[in-house]
Amino acid sequence: MIELKRVAAGYPGHPVLKDVSLTFQTGKITSLIGPNGCGKSTLLRAACGLLPLSGGQVLYNGRELGRFGRKEFARLVSILPQTRDVPAIRAGQLVAHGRYPHLGFGRDLAKADREKIAWAMEVTGTAPLAEKELSQLSGGERQRVYLAMTLAQDTDILFLDEPTTYLDIAQKYEVMELIRQINSLGKTVVMVLHDLPLAFSYSHHVAVLEKGAAAAQGEARQVFLSGVPARVFGVKSQTLEVDGREEFFFYQR
Repeated sequence: MIELKRVAAGYPGHPVLKDVSLTFQTGKITSLIGPNGCGKSTLLRAACGLLPLSGGQVLYNGRELGRFGRKEFARLVSILPQTRDVPAIRAGQLVAHGRYPHLGFGRDLAKADREKIAWAMEVTGTAPLAEKELSQLSGGERQRVYLAMTLAQDTDILFLDEPTTYLDIAQKYEVMELIRQINSLGKTVVMVLHDLPLAFSYSHHVAVLEKGAAAAQGEARQVFLSGVPARVFGVKSQTLEVDGREEFFFYQR
């Protein structure tokens, strides 16, 4: 379990998070939602130790974030940032980068590392792309390769910042189904999403941020029905049954 207790964080001259307390449950998918500039990505960075706290604490199973060594933490948590470069390398080489926290002094891939890379590419359906340059891949293919890299890191926890950014609607669903599959392997997933229907359809829990503070958190359906997301975004919301399944909709007032 990941606990944020009265967390405050931000940038020089620009505080962003104010007294935020949230809990991310082990083995679940939690989505962070909120208007632009509310602090979602800042919270993710603070929870991962990429941004220093100005107040509060972050605990991983009761252990304070600052007590982890860098390599130890990289074996617990993998991070997919919002901005992802397209380096001039092949897909298989990028996925191999996920094994770096596990390599010894020589930095050479052992048999176990290569097996883990092959497994990650098989799970994500990227094995056929291994020899292709990243620049040759579609947006959806590239995103699956980056997810394979985080999976190859073999951590219990994945932090994903906008994993569906710049994807078309079919690619978004493809990536979200993959994230659900990764979660089914026992992984804890915490992600920032702008697409509200996807957040509520694919998450066990949802946390709503508003102006750097937590406005709501809980089981996804309960948060939706609370009306807080609709209020925060200035829209209306409604659930509808589509093909025997409850779907979540947001629309203009």
